[in-house]
Amino acid sequence: MSPRAGHAGHPARTLAFVESPVQLLNVLEWAHLHGLCGAAEPAGPAAPAQARRPAVGAPAPPGAELTVVVLSPTDPMTRGQLRRMADLARDEGHRVRWEEARGGTTAPFHTIGGLAGPLRRADRIVMGDPFSRYVQLLLTITRARDLVVVDDGTATMEFVAQLARGERLVRWHRKGGRPGPRDLLFAPVSSSARRRLTPSGRRSVEVFSSMPVTQTPQGVTVTANDFTWTRARFGPPRITQSADMVGTSLVETGVVDGERYLEAVRALAEAHGATRYFAHRRESAGKLHRLAAETGLEVVRPDLPLELIARRGPVGRTILSFPSTVVHTLPLALAGTGVRVAVCDIDPGWLTENASPRAAGFLSGVTGTARDVHRLAAVGLA
Repeated sequence: MSPRAGHAGHPARTLAFVESPVQLLNVLEWAHLHGLCGAAEPAGPAAPAQARRPAVGAPAPPGAELTVVVLSPTDPMTRGQLRRMADLARDEGHRVRWEEARGGTTAPFHTIGGLAGPLRRADRIVMGDPFSRYVQLLLTITRARDLVVVDDGTATMEFVAQLARGERLVRWHRKGGRPGPRDLLFAPVSSSARRRLTPSGRRSVEVFSSMPVTQTPQGVTVTANDFTWTRARFGPPRITQSADMVGTSLVETGVVDGERYLEAVRALAEAHGATRYFAHRRESAGKLHRLAAETGLEVVRPDLPLELIARRGPVGRTILSFPSTVVHTLPLALAGTGVRVAVCDIDPGWLTENASPRAAGFLSGVTGTARDVHRLAAVGLA
């Protein structure tokens, strides 16, 4: 953390912007590592009534430093997990500002207008998704001299690589396609965000990640996330003798064919004796219903990020996954428990015709760079 952040006699005003439960988890890990607690800014709009609970932890001390701004999405499962994570953030003494950022046509204008003041006063901005158009737009307002990017899953690997190569910021599963009208309209904002995320004499940039970073942009500080907060707060878990499987949204993002995915899940579950399937928050209800009916797996919709669910337990002795963030994070969160994480490669034949040309190589890289996992060959399908 930059020593210049903040002003003499005052703690740094830190704003963190999150749009997913995993981003908020990694903000808590970052804050724990740097010893931050609470928020200097007024709390602003509170979370919806159904999201609030009586605080369990001690109240935030005077001069608290961190405000977490939740740019709430619309899908119910993500919102539910974010509410639970917001409770944990409050328990740690942080303030949470819940923004219905997508609650109608005028919502973005109200959100950005309400955040303009805190953004201009902030000394440090923490963000979970530098590819987010919302976050990129907010970056054009802030004067903060310290920027921090925390993990948003495997996308962090692509962000760091693109920043190092000076490329425009494009999500890996969309790269290779032609920019649409909205991309062209937003291009100036995206270019401005990339410039702001490039370190200079006036601005520092930190990447806080559990992902392997092979290309470090000049001037960027990379700090390892080893899930110290998670391991200190949860577990160790009770371990069962069966296997669990982790779901992925590769079908929903148009990368993997749905029928091939169902066949692969069935074959993998039979080969390893899996009994539970932990659904990704973006997996469709129809796909999950078919999966449960055709494989016999118990579909579980977690109410927290999987790193916390696994750490709380019970959890299978083996966790099966396709290439995803969890093949990097679960071995860290479950260190010392004896749980084995096994990852199954994605066969190129499973990819859709609309998949990005980079999809196969990127997914293989996600698997190949994972530490402390058992690598499985792609499942052979009939």
